[in-house]
Amino acid sequence: MSDLSPEYLFDLAQKIKTWAQELGFQQCAITHTQVAAEGPALTRWVEQGMHGEMRWFEQNHELRLHPEQLHPGTQRILSLRMDYLTPGIETLSLLQQPSKAYIARYTLGRDYHKLLRQRLRQLAERIAQEGLPISFRPFVDSAPVLERPIARNAGLGWIGKHTLLLNRQAGSWFFLAELFIDLPLPIDPPQTRGHCGQCRACLDICPTQAFPEPYVLDARRCISYLTIEHPGSIPEPLRAKMGNRIFGCDDCQLVCPWNRFAQHSSESDFHPRHQLDDIDLLTLWEWDEPTFLKHTEGSAIRRTGYQGWQRNLAVALGNSRGGQQVVEALRKRLDTCSELVREHIHWALDQLSNKVRDAGNDDGNNVTPQ
Repeated sequence: MSDLSPEYLFDLAQKIKTWAQELGFQQCAITHTQVAAEGPALTRWVEQGMHGEMRWFEQNHELRLHPEQLHPGTQRILSLRMDYLTPGIETLSLLQQPSKAYIARYTLGRDYHKLLRQRLRQLAERIAQEGLPISFRPFVDSAPVLERPIARNAGLGWIGKHTLLLNRQAGSWFFLAELFIDLPLPIDPPQTRGHCGQCRACLDICPTQAFPEPYVLDARRCISYLTIEHPGSIPEPLRAKMGNRIFGCDDCQLVCPWNRFAQHSSESDFHPRHQLDDIDLLTLWEWDEPTFLKHTEGSAIRRTGYQGWQRNLAVALGNSRGGQQVVEALRKRLDTCSELVREHIHWALDQLSNKVRDAGNDDGNNVTPQ
């Protein structure tokens, strides 16, 4: 491809960005493959154990820092973002209703991985229609790719104190995706400075204080990690702090001032399914495993598995206002659940019992769990 002129490559880059928008991406930028500067911070984070049980962070260190090795021949990375917040979704109000389930906004609809990967392939195919024998590979959370540093290098935004990418025109409610390609396209200027200033709203709002310092996340205390990636028992000191969050957590995004500029998505795949944006904890607790599998088909929620789903719900029910129906529903599951879930049910029953004692009376709607 040495015969490709700079003028042709510049024009092609502009076309690619237009095609990306036509495919539903809000932004596309081009960068190099150099992210080795992230190495010391990544090594320190892993050595301190802040990755928790996510053992894959202990592997493929070389590939993370040298992404071109993931797809030999790669010369450029197309970094793209797609908004996912849909209109009419309640956020803060659900967190104030202990009987309701709070599910992270990104996972209310269909699993975004397939949609974004399909659009990336369509973009690559459109580039190939220019008669170029290109080699490409799409990535959507599917390999050891440092997507946020890559996006920052491409100029899509800066990494905020909560470790998420922030964009001045769109906040943080968007997905990131990458297309590795073997074309020497002109690169876009990087985002060289942040715009968080003295603000620390995201750090202070975190229910479990998962940020030991700005720009550092201790996954072991993060509700998103605990409810999705963590396979075992949730540390007891953190359970009461989780409230009604049963899959993920958006607090650091909800409070971020930059998200007043967030844009709504028109993608139908991101629209909530099965009333998951406004549903009672008890309704979800009554799901058996076949119902769980049916209602989470094609959803990122499947990642936690049915046992993790029950574990998370048990904690949330323990943090609810309780009542006879809640207590009986928890007790009913004791004889049929796994040991992991049983542990969290007993904790929930103890929590509800303590609330009754603290109230100092029983109005007839509550029963003391024994």
